[in-house]
Amino acid sequence: FSCEWAQAHFRFREPHSDLAYALEAEKGGTRPILMAVQAHVIKYLLFVRNTEYTHLERLSRTSRREQGQALAAALADTLWAAGGGGGAVICLLTTAPHLLPSADYKPDGFTERIQLFEFSEKAAAQEFLLDHINCFKREGSHGVILFLYSLLFSR
Repeated sequence: FSCEWAQAHFRFREPHSDLAYALEAEKGGTRPILMAVQAHVIKYLLFVRNTEYTHLERLSRTSRREQGQALAAALADTLWAAGGGGGAVICLLTTAPHLLPSADYKPDGFTERIQLFEFSEKAAAQEFLLDHINCFKREGSHGVILFLYSLLFSR
């Protein structure tokens, strides 16, 4: 993965701002993934989340906690769809490698540390994502790559 991909993570605009619902997306290779997730974030904030605000107010009155909930729901929806509705796989990084170097595989310092978590219920996957949302949001987390791996394994 390029440096751009390695640095990419899911980053929202400031909470309670006019763009509190928006993911920040740099130009380049990760933008299509971020925009696909963005659509699910907006869907969650407008139609799923319970709030007393009108539709437009719902977007700008998003708190940091609600941003995390929206992202977890968006990632779960996308992974569930990739799995054909029959399950989802979520990838997280561990400190210890799970894959040993071989003639067929050259270590990259990332892939060999991925651990897979399989879910047969969408609600359980979403709850797990919410509990580990910083693994996708935190700077240096490789959040977009983890999501891409999760998509591939869910498929």
